Amino acid sequence: MKILVTGTAGFIGFHLAKKLLERGDEVVGIDNINDYYDVNIKYARLNELGIDCRASLAVTNECHSKHTQAIQSSIYATHKFIKVGLEDTAAIDKLFEEEKFDAVCNLAAQAGVRYSIENPHAYIQSNVVGFLNILEACRNFGVKNLSYASSSSVYGLNKAQPFKTSEHTDHPISLYAATKKSNEMMAHTYSHLYGIQTTGLRFFTVYGEWGRPDMAPMLFADAILNDRAIKVFNHGNMSRDFTYVGDIVDGIIKVIDNPATAIASDSSVIASEAKQSKNLPADRSTAPYRIYNIGNNTPIQLLDFIKTLEISLGKEAKKNFMEMQDGDVVSTYADVSGLINDFGYKPDTPLAVGVEKFVKWYKSFYGNTK
Repeated sequence: MKILVTGTAGFIGFHLAKKLLERGDEVVGIDNINDYYDVNIKYARLNELGIDCRASLAVTNECHSKHTQAIQSSIYATHKFIKVGLEDTAAIDKLFEEEKFDAVCNLAAQAGVRYSIENPHAYIQSNVVGFLNILEACRNFGVKNLSYASSSSVYGLNKAQPFKTSEHTDHPISLYAATKKSNEMMAHTYSHLYGIQTTGLRFFTVYGEWGRPDMAPMLFADAILNDRAIKVFNHGNMSRDFTYVGDIVDGIIKVIDNPATAIASDSSVIASEAKQSKNLPADRSTAPYRIYNIGNNTPIQLLDFIKTLEISLGKEAKKNFMEMQDGDVVSTYADVSGLINDFGYKPDTPLAVGVEKFVKWYKSFYGNTK
């Protein structure tokens, strides 16, 4: 299968591209390599895929030009990378016209709940305008299989847990969450109008090797090993459905291999929902549209996560207890019955196992063995 993976310099996109390549797929990766966080880890991820952006930059400036010149992987014959942003409409159209993809997995986005408060325009350009460009390119160039990253943030002010995809998500509390909710609604429109099979994936607190430096595991590990206090928000009274990145990738691949299908208008699913409201369920449709949670289905208290990290690092954390931050939520907890029912799949990597893998990578990558 020939697959476009957007965001391959990013955390999840890198892992997905690597696994797809290892099983024999042809992967075209794109990323704009922005400086939201340290670009050195982005270059390092690409290098693991055989994409030497730094060498290309020195010779042809490919990685920082507006031209969509491909860089061939030195490791995988079936992989190439193009430096381009989703908001570049002409470049995205050219890419789809030339490559003729069988499937698209859109993981590129401006990430971060808190940063969306500081720089909202970046989120509209990347997450809304950019996603529209992907949808339009799928429509215009005949790509019917589209999966894309949503987020657990869409649950916003919802209180009932575990969070279920069958519940409506109409009260986001950050612009980031609002852009991800808009992606789901835009995708449904294109599924309904043009028959594009769209699947949205709501990720829950992903951690693991090659993680984002702005997320808690990396921030905590860096602070602990360098004798700095970690920031513990809401005085530690928080829990997250920490999900190992390998489990996330396995779930994404299940979705790529099994694109969304429409449910019949007389199906038992609709009949059951109609008894209550006469509306379609929130996570599927008579269009080929589907939404899944991908989480560990086991929320972990923040202080328990810190303790697990301390054990793997062999060092106790200094803690600075702080108030809750704007845009954040107290708890996340994923109902993953959709994955179980449709694919017989459930993320199941124990926290201690995932954290140990993360710490081993972290010390190797950063050379920090304190």
